[in-house]
Amino acid sequence: MTTPQTILITGASRGIGLLTAKTLASRGHTVYAGMRDMAGRNKDAAAELTAFSDSTDGSITPIELDVTNDTDCAAAVAQIEAVTPIDVLINNAGIMPVGLTEAYTLEQAKDLFDVNVYGIMRMSRAVLGQMRARKSGLIISLSSAAGRFGMPFFGLYCASKWAMEAYCESLHYELESLGIESILVEPSGHGTDLVTTAPAPSDVQRVEDYGDLAKGRERLLGMFQGMFDQGDASTDAGNVANRIADLVDTEAPRPIRTQVGHDMGVSAVNDAVLPIQAELIKGLKPVYMGAM
Repeated sequence: MTTPQTILITGASRGIGLLTAKTLASRGHTVYAGMRDMAGRNKDAAAELTAFSDSTDGSITPIELDVTNDTDCAAAVAQIEAVTPIDVLINNAGIMPVGLTEAYTLEQAKDLFDVNVYGIMRMSRAVLGQMRARKSGLIISLSSAAGRFGMPFFGLYCASKWAMEAYCESLHYELESLGIESILVEPSGHGTDLVTTAPAPSDVQRVEDYGDLAKGRERLLGMFQGMFDQGDASTDAGNVANRIADLVDTEAPRPIRTQVGHDMGVSAVNDAVLPIQAELIKGLKPVYMGAM
């Protein structure tokens, strides 16, 4: 039987975040669904999750949370901790720009990293003090197949996911002796609105300089949307939500990385790197653990 846990998930107003909130509540967990502007643009999403909560064994409480705002992150965590300890943080909020890498401005890159990388840092720092004091906790961060590969027209997205993977994996090793796990989920393409909301590069002149190659953005987005429109079960975003919930319900130790959906060679990369990484950590552990 699943032990009910208190879970905070970011980016829960849509897509995988919303589905994961519902899935976890259906399994009896207490879910705090973080989202921006609950009284405005995400009013309907907050109402949907609240209504869904009434039909489950668990509960969902929408909570105001902008992962790009230090004060917001700290306040949301403090609000929950005042009621009940946070057992699990799910870093789900993310943006997926698609377009010519050179044509994205530095400002666009900063905005992306503020969500995909610094947002995870803010939230992890916000929960870890209490988790360390309790010597228990789980942080699940949503990466991507793009977190293991460099791909044309996904340069900024890949860069952000590579960065967050390094951060989350480093946390994993630093926290494992404290009873806390930091793990990654790596979905491939799934049918969410990330494709229809993918930010384009804003340096129009540089886009034009690439000529016909610049059409690669629309071609790739069209390919993915066409795949999703076929309704193949392997691209159902519910698969990711279920896998996240399975990880929550699994006892430690959990795998550092979990791939979901079309493999795209991610598992082969993970399997090849794992023993090399393990050997590196084996050599470093006596030093940073003070055993030498």
